[in-house]
Amino acid sequence: MNMTVLPDREKLLRQASELPLDQLDVSNWHLMQNDAIWPYFERLRKEDPVHYHADSRYGPFWSITRFDDIKAVDSNHQQFSSEGTISLIDVNEDFKTPMFIAMDQPKHDAQRKVVSPVVGPRNLAAFETLIRERSARVLDGLPIGETFNWVDRVSVELTTQMLATLFNFPFEDRRKLTRWSDAATVTEMSQEERRQEFLECLACFTELWHQRAHQEPGFDLISMLANGEATKDLVNQPMEYLGNIMLLIVGGNDTTRNSISGGVLALNQYPEEYAKLRADESLIPNMVAEIIRWQTPLAYMRRTALEDVEVGGKLIRKGDKVAMWYVSGNRDEDKFTDANRLIIDRPNARNHVSFGFGIHRCMGNRLAEMQLRVLWEEIMKRFEFVEVVGEPERVRSNFVRGYADLPVQLHPRKD
Repeated sequence: MNMTVLPDREKLLRQASELPLDQLDVSNWHLMQNDAIWPYFERLRKEDPVHYHADSRYGPFWSITRFDDIKAVDSNHQQFSSEGTISLIDVNEDFKTPMFIAMDQPKHDAQRKVVSPVVGPRNLAAFETLIRERSARVLDGLPIGETFNWVDRVSVELTTQMLATLFNFPFEDRRKLTRWSDAATVTEMSQEERRQEFLECLACFTELWHQRAHQEPGFDLISMLANGEATKDLVNQPMEYLGNIMLLIVGGNDTTRNSISGGVLALNQYPEEYAKLRADESLIPNMVAEIIRWQTPLAYMRRTALEDVEVGGKLIRKGDKVAMWYVSGNRDEDKFTDANRLIIDRPNARNHVSFGFGIHRCMGNRLAEMQLRVLWEEIMKRFEFVEVVGEPERVRSNFVRGYADLPVQLHPRKD
């Protein structure tokens, strides 16, 4: 993408303080893509933490920007519904793809329960050896002394390999999973192009379903869905099957992929933290939590008010859209000292909201943390410094805080 066509970052930053409060629209993807969102959220947290925006491209919606309010809304599924969609974009009635994250109880719990064992303790223990072997293989294959795209060679490759394992997906076709994940989360694709990608995904996974349904039950996601009491008829509801597959693809991809890239970028922006890591590699587990807080791979989740309800002194009406901005909650100065900085030994790093709260808390959070921990353990064995040598290219999205390109050079360890 030609970055010069994007709105001027300095202008966007300046507008954060100049625009009237009612014109602040944090759903504008230009702000995310230019990394200019932070003063907008800072202003809302201070001046209008439960903010109503009447005229966005997605229609009117409320922004919840403080940590405690986000946690309260996210935990309150009696008054705030996930039904229909978790995005500010309203459901296209001609192409609805229901998924359990966008369902309320009891259906949400029944479907989630079917697939959650894939990231249970038994599987996690087995996955660690596999993740370490793959991390070592990918890192050992990287070029020394030349610039390359860390996103493609490391972040995408490792997460896509893990996704292929979780689905028992044909390994040689694993990059299709990345493509379908991007189709669901970035805005550079027309609706018709997106529909075609989704239909290809559905056809592929329907074929895999029929193969697994006639085999002994396995411990992969498709086998679990095909044999689960609450999901065994999903193949006869193709849009709901597609919705759940897309949820599992995006959920298994974006948190880890963009935290892998974001961690490298953050350590370059705060070299004193990189030095701290070199001096004490036992900080890696806490650093992983801090990277996930600092990056916040999914910027928000949407809810719909089921009844009139007061939040932060504001009356949210029944039917109103509500965006819980995790990316703002994770920079809430009342919860995190010097919140905009990466601090790898931050005492409360694990208290971030990146994984959500309540019944919709991210199912794969432990697997994501393990992938990041193991990767950084292997990075530190090999490299003194993963140096960012150019500006990152961020994806065009207000939902995913991700990267398309992060140019780096590797400096091997001298010992």
